[in-house]
Amino acid sequence: MTKHHIILLITAVSALLFSCNDQLDLPTDGRITMDQVFSDYNRTRGYLNSCYGYVPAPYMDRSSFTDEAQDADDITPGSRYIIWYGGNITSVTYPVYSVDNSPWGNLFIGIGKCNTFIESMKTATVYAPEGEKASWIAQAHVLRALYYLQLIKRYGGVPIFDKPLDLSHDFSKDKRAGFGEVVKFILADCDKALSYPASRDGLAWDIFDNQYGIMSRAVAYAIKSEAVTYAASPLWSDGTFSWSDAAAINAEALSQCLANGYKLFDEKPAVDIAQNAYALYFFTGSNDQRAIDKETIYHAGSKMQIWKFAGMPTNPGMDRTGPCPTQELVDSFEMANGEAPVTGYSDAAHLVPVINEASGYKENDPYAGRDPRFYASIYYNGSVRNLDQPAGKKVETFVGGTEEISDINRKNTRTGYYLRKFNNYKSGQNNDADGAIRLFRLAELYLNFAESAYQSVGPDVAVSAGKISMSAREAINVVRARAGMPAFPIGMTKEAFEKKYRNERRIEFVFEEHRFFDVRRWKILDQTDKFVTGMRITKNGTAFNYKRFKFTDRNAWSAKYLMYPIDQSEVNKVIGLSGENWQNPGWLD
Repeated sequence: MTKHHIILLITAVSALLFSCNDQLDLPTDGRITMDQVFSDYNRTRGYLNSCYGYVPAPYMDRSSFTDEAQDADDITPGSRYIIWYGGNITSVTYPVYSVDNSPWGNLFIGIGKCNTFIESMKTATVYAPEGEKASWIAQAHVLRALYYLQLIKRYGGVPIFDKPLDLSHDFSKDKRAGFGEVVKFILADCDKALSYPASRDGLAWDIFDNQYGIMSRAVAYAIKSEAVTYAASPLWSDGTFSWSDAAAINAEALSQCLANGYKLFDEKPAVDIAQNAYALYFFTGSNDQRAIDKETIYHAGSKMQIWKFAGMPTNPGMDRTGPCPTQELVDSFEMANGEAPVTGYSDAAHLVPVINEASGYKENDPYAGRDPRFYASIYYNGSVRNLDQPAGKKVETFVGGTEEISDINRKNTRTGYYLRKFNNYKSGQNNDADGAIRLFRLAELYLNFAESAYQSVGPDVAVSAGKISMSAREAINVVRARAGMPAFPIGMTKEAFEKKYRNERRIEFVFEEHRFFDVRRWKILDQTDKFVTGMRITKNGTAFNYKRFKFTDRNAWSAKYLMYPIDQSEVNKVIGLSGENWQNPGWLD
């Protein structure tokens, strides 16, 4: 171990202790020991609290790094969108331009704290009820699993650390574990946590007073579901997990959550609040001990102020219009009858859509009769914003309209569309009533299960676990029913089902960060992110003319963009210690 790494390790340990001072009320002279921390009730709980908070918060801006949106700041000199769309990114500059910078270091800090907590509790002399201590340990195991999941979905396989690193640790011996190996570790952590009682004296289902945001049994199952679904996907599949394995784990996760009070949000909104239950869900707070919102499993984000950072020029106090939904995204929303309006494009620039005549789609009235989630997610020309005044002024994205399309103003849409999801139209400078992205929600468990089930046994064969016996098609249909959409038909081929399933996932999770990771794990990034299009509308009297247009080609779709680059400073350290280059493919700058 080099002197440099000893200094880094001492600094990390010191930082770890000092970062807890506010929570633990510790002296700042550095003399307190871990034995002292774990002999005191308040300090022990404070240390566990300090293990939280390292998950990168999901945010709407990630949609601008996908085919979901073209960001209005693509005209701002030096903006991260100009750099990203141009593909002018290196392993050194990636943290500057990425939507969440580079969470590598922070996630490993969180893992290190969980390791310290789990190991220290083995010999802790803190006086506390055994059930409460069991709950603490279970939480730490789930947190560690969560941090590893966030690492691997970005970076691929990473080194596994299950104990605190001491001053004698030989960093030159560290190895990157395979993706499947890390998922096995994640599942083991979750299973360890789930082995504790399903009560307050273990890992509970319920959210108790003053415990909003803590790890629960549902979070452990959601982590297992996402981790194994990724592990069986084309990008990450290494033989460790098959789709059959994933189906079994997903079936158990879904079954357990359904048996313990989780269900899709289906509250009927007042007419003047939201168009439908799907719309209402995303600006309904989940900090209610699941009294109303029984769908949210883990709410890691915070309010996003859509009105301000993804607003319209007619919103007083708005700063920018942010992610502007693309025409490809609009085309992907089915008609209310379940038919795709557009089945493809007859030209390479996506300017001539292939219209599905059976859908009822009309190019001169393109926004009529669509999936209800379309109206909950996107402001288009003619949208009614103020739902308490349905006959009032409508959104005008046409050239010359009050919310007109523009290629020179970051406060106007670039594509002809604005973001509506998460946005309560009553939000503004004096009333932030907008919503946030859920890191995990029950709909994901339904669709993860559906994906693994159709991949392993086909669309119509039931997979059983616990009290459920369900096919992939039936699972998807539950999600679609909440949205008011017709069921997938029986007897679809696997290929047809996959196409419709992937589109369903795109729509249900639009602007929730899933698209960014899904197109990567499916290895279709080069099919989705080469360019996007918009819709320019002109008005002639009372008639509208619709013209599709193409944005400049993007250059962030090559194979290297399937994974984040590892921080180059970390890569350089490993090279210096062992001679091995851990950098992900394509990022060898």
